[in-house]
Amino acid sequence: MAIKKYGTAQWAGGLKDGKGNVSTESGALSKQPYGFNTRFEDAPGTNPEELIGAAHAACFAMALSGVLGGKGITADLLETKSTVSLEKKDDGFAVTGVHLDLHATVQDIDFATFSELANTAKAGCPISKLLNAPITLQIVLEQ
Repeated sequence: MAIKKYGTAQWAGGLKDGKGNVSTESGALSKQPYGFNTRFEDAPGTNPEELIGAAHAACFAMALSGVLGGKGITADLLETKSTVSLEKKDDGFAVTGVHLDLHATVQDIDFATFSELANTAKAGCPISKLLNAPITLQIVLEQ
């Protein structure tokens, strides 16, 4: 049985002068504005790359929690930032990479073991599998 979740987007107008909004099935986002100015400038609102980053950060943190739990370890805190890079390519744009910054507080684990488990979670996270771009990971572990 597949679990299905959805997001919606509306758009009106041209690329640079148009405006849109995005919503999620849960209502966590409801008609959140987005447009050229929120994607390529600093206008208030969201953009697809930011939403992918949030989804990836959340997925990775949950996946890592599961991997750790499989070893009988519970993290005190997993803070993840996922930076999605969008670059001009040929006649358009492409996501060229994703970088995960992980700041973790986990007791009684050495860095090498934690790093191995974090990389397992990175590879196994469903959003990591979805993305067709290089995904890097930087880790800070505190105890």
